[in-house]
Amino acid sequence: MSLPDIVDREAWRAARIALLAQEKELTRQIDRLNSQRRMLPMVAVDKPYRFTGPDGEVGLADLFGEMSQLIVQHVMFDPEWDNACSSCTASLDEVSDGLLRHLAARDTAFALVSRAPLAKLAKYRAERGWTIPWYSSNGSDFNYDYHVTLDEAVAPVEYNYRSGADFAATKGWSLVEPGKSSEQPGLSCFLKVDDQVFHTYSTYARGADHLGGSYALLDLTALGRQEEWEEPKGRAAQARRSVPDFSE
Repeated sequence: MSLPDIVDREAWRAARIALLAQEKELTRQIDRLNSQRRMLPMVAVDKPYRFTGPDGEVGLADLFGEMSQLIVQHVMFDPEWDNACSSCTASLDEVSDGLLRHLAARDTAFALVSRAPLAKLAKYRAERGWTIPWYSSNGSDFNYDYHVTLDEAVAPVEYNYRSGADFAATKGWSLVEPGKSSEQPGLSCFLKVDDQVFHTYSTYARGADHLGGSYALLDLTALGRQEEWEEPKGRAAQARRSVPDFSE
C-alpha cells in the first residue's frame, strides 16, 4: 500500500487549502443538486399495493404511520433465500434508533420492504437486533414496479433507469439470466398529501448506498431537511442558528 508523501507543515497547509477549494465547490454542487431534487415532479400512486407486516396486511399509506413522508429501503431478500443480501445487511446494521428518531422529527418514516415472506424477515430482523419496520411485498407488483426485482416474465427489465438492452450494450453483461429473476438494491421516497400517496424519488446502484445520517436521507425527499420552516426552540436551537456559514 502506497502512503502519502512526507512534507513540512507549510507544504501540507498549501495542499490542504487547494483541496479545500474543491471541497467547497463540491458542497455547493450538492446543495444545488438537492434543491433540484426537491423540485422534481411527483406521480400519484394509484395501484393498491398490499404488504404483510407484524399487524397483518397493510397498504402503502399504512407504512407512513403518522408521518407525511416515507423512505423505503428495498432490501434484497429473495423468497428462496434464508438471509438478506450481505451488503444490505451491512448498511442496515448502521441504522440506529437515533437516526429513526431524527427522521421522525422531520415528519419522515423509514421502512424496509423485501419480497421474502414475513416469517423470514422477522427471524432475520430479530437475529440482527434491528428495530426498523420491515414488510413483505410477496405477491404484489411493488418490487417489479419499482425495478428492484427483475424478471422478464413479469415486467420489462429496467434498473437505474436503463433497460436490460442498454446494460448489455454498455456493460457487456445482462442484469438477469434468461428465465430467472434478480434482486437489486434501491431507495424510494413517497409523500402523502391528505389520503393520496405520491412517488417522488427513487435511486439505485451506488446511489442507494447508505448515505450517512438522517440529513443525507432527508436530502432525497421532496420536503428535504425542512429547517427553513422551523422556529428556534430553546437555547440549543438558537445556538445552532447562530453558527456562521463557512462554506463560501
